[in-house]
Amino acid sequence: MSMDGLWLDHWITGSVGLVLAVYVSRLPLQRLSLRRPEEQWREAPQGSPPQGNRPIANGWSLPILLALLLVTIAMLLAVNLFGTEALGAQRWLALGPFQVQPSEFAKLSTTILVAAILDRFPIQKPVDLLRPFGVVLVPWALVLIQPDLGTSLVFGAVLLWMLYWSAMPWQWLLLLLSPLPTALLGALQHGGGPGALVVQVIWIVAMGTMAWRHLPWRWIGAGLTAAALTATSLATPWLWEHGLKDYQRDRLTLFLNPSVDPLGGGYHIIQSTIGIGSGGFSGTGLLQGQLTRLQFIPEQHTDFIFSALGEELGFVGCVLVVSGFGAWAWRLLKIATLAKTDFESFLVIGILAMVMFQVVVNVFMTTGLGPVTGIPLPFMSYGRSALLMNCLGIGLVAAVERRCRQTRSFS
Repeated sequence: MSMDGLWLDHWITGSVGLVLAVYVSRLPLQRLSLRRPEEQWREAPQGSPPQGNRPIANGWSLPILLALLLVTIAMLLAVNLFGTEALGAQRWLALGPFQVQPSEFAKLSTTILVAAILDRFPIQKPVDLLRPFGVVLVPWALVLIQPDLGTSLVFGAVLLWMLYWSAMPWQWLLLLLSPLPTALLGALQHGGGPGALVVQVIWIVAMGTMAWRHLPWRWIGAGLTAAALTATSLATPWLWEHGLKDYQRDRLTLFLNPSVDPLGGGYHIIQSTIGIGSGGFSGTGLLQGQLTRLQFIPEQHTDFIFSALGEELGFVGCVLVVSGFGAWAWRLLKIATLAKTDFESFLVIGILAMVMFQVVVNVFMTTGLGPVTGIPLPFMSYGRSALLMNCLGIGLVAAVERRCRQTRSFS
């Protein structure tokens, strides 16, 4: 398909998504709450941004949510069994002339499911984390083995943001994140000598101490934390060699020095940064970018569309796009704060995290500040499945905002 055909298809898909968003914005989202009918009023969890008494409705929530979970898992299983392969990954299902990417549907459906779980079962003790983690684990694993490392990271980002919004203690959140710096320190220790080992030991002791102070079991929590982090550190070299594919390892290392392999793994980053830099302050003009027209910028209609934007619209265009996403995020944050139920508040925060995590990662990737992850720029990169799901997310947010306005008008 030519570039003109791609953009025509993108506009048609966007128009369909807009119609779906308008329809979804009229739906009574409170019916997805897992709260029982007799729980018509309750206090928001102490410290959570949504405060005050909230009316809660139940409706047909359980059958709808179970169906959503089963459809999500079935679609991801179908991809792994019958999906079509492209660029070394099996991520698409062929439905006649169309290709759909079920992982995009899984991101939104998982966000809805986690919002319902956190609404019905607030995080009051560590064992309560098993429910939201259990909901995320299956789709995350099925996406990871496609393999689609970038999309799998989105699931983690959405879950962590929603847990933070649920007023879970920040110390618990830090303990959940602690394996990531532990793995990084483990990789440094592999070739960094005794100094890296000392830093690793200090980190594990610090996390164990935090677990002892803030987990209910104290010594058991501290011991389990130290054991888990030690195992993570020891397993990191093996996971690096055997758990990642060659191109994934290259992506994680070459962004630091892409000139090591300028025609291979470093090509995308080099061409992307050259394209953005050549745009200067005001750009070369729309559809006038030399690197873009001559196809030197790879995947310029999907993952690296921000590079094409930087060449043609320059620094001004990049700032306007980033500022637009920032204003949109601020608006969603306000809607989440004013939402009338915790379910709606969690849902808006999850959609906000889902979109903005991709924006940040994509901008960092295309400017050479982060590794190539294959995450597109929401609403701008070409992709039917992603655009439709993002539009549905906007529709869900609009439904929450509409209920806020109705409640204020009758209060």
